[in-house]
Amino acid sequence: MVNQTLKGFRDFLPKEAKKRQYVLDTLKKVFESYGFEPLETPALEYEEILLGKYGDEGDKLMYRFEDNGKRKVALRYDQTVPLARVVAQGQNELPMPFKRYQIQNVWRAENTQKGRYREFLQCDADIVGVSSPLADAEIIALANKSLETLGFKKYKIKVNDRKIFENIDLESIKILDKLGKIGPKKVEEELERINSKEILNKIENSKPLETTDVILKTLNNLGINQSNCEFFPTLARGLDYYTGMIFEIEIEGYSAGSVCGGGRYDNLIGMFAGKQIPAVGFAFGFDRLMEAMEDLNLFPKDLQTTKILVTVFSPELKEKSLQITTLLREKGINTEIYLEENVKMDKQLKYADKKQIPYAIIIGPDEVSKNMVTLKNMKTRNQKTVLQNEIEKLLAS
Repeated sequence: MVNQTLKGFRDFLPKEAKKRQYVLDTLKKVFESYGFEPLETPALEYEEILLGKYGDEGDKLMYRFEDNGKRKVALRYDQTVPLARVVAQGQNELPMPFKRYQIQNVWRAENTQKGRYREFLQCDADIVGVSSPLADAEIIALANKSLETLGFKKYKIKVNDRKIFENIDLESIKILDKLGKIGPKKVEEELERINSKEILNKIENSKPLETTDVILKTLNNLGINQSNCEFFPTLARGLDYYTGMIFEIEIEGYSAGSVCGGGRYDNLIGMFAGKQIPAVGFAFGFDRLMEAMEDLNLFPKDLQTTKILVTVFSPELKEKSLQITTLLREKGINTEIYLEENVKMDKQLKYADKKQIPYAIIIGPDEVSKNMVTLKNMKTRNQKTVLQNEIEKLLAS
């Protein structure tokens, strides 16, 4: 038996998991402040639901297999295609526009590298049922607000429209999409190989479409700094289903690539619904977002969820420790009780230190006789003996 995770798959120990939870809680709060509601879909879909929606590369990276019932199934590759299926199934029940966010794992058989894994969390937000550029601007504004709230200051929102690439073959578009990764020289070489060298110059000199201008002006009216947001004609985004506005966000000081991308996809849902239903949305690359926050030191210093460790002075005083623990929990204070009865106080306090619990409560015979407790600040090592009903006030100060 090999005691390790599969390549591209990870465990998250409490220290890391708390950081992830902080980002998730922040994003959910921002999404809901814009009127978006949560949606969850199954990890497995019928293979035919997902195949052919992401292009050849996506089909190659998809985890596909036959289940015990001989059905051909695939693990969720992204959350946009499952959303399209949900809308097609529930189009008569869902309110339109349908504004949803979805935060779940997806799976891709990638070559692993910094910021790229085989199982990873995606955070999506989409607006379905509206073709107005206002919806496009709302989506970009939501992504912008999310980054602002997480503490990012310097980032670039690159905006384009897939219609700029009309009459350009898909292979050339995919080569243009590599511009930021491999540079102009190599892009020209690859385009020349397929007799499309002149396309780069043509695209670089393109002017924004009218709808792109409307979106950028709307973003300005929404208070988004124009220095953060610009028309970027060579932005292509590789997925086949985009039909209009596309955008990506890159963070200054983070070199692994964009942390967010999305756009308008007005035809995808129609594949399932039998009629065109417009949609626009984006996805955060959650792991890249986490790495960027680490690189830029944006996490709060204290993410400890447990506020107090109640120690057990002796088996005889265990009942008193349990009473205090229950009292604190009922007051909404996250409280842990030490779970062994015959352990020296020094070891219990070391446990609080190791878990970075900020306070410990000691209830010895003297405290019990006076109906008091000793509250110890684990950082300063100062302690104070107080009445039980004063604990909450002391913590607040």
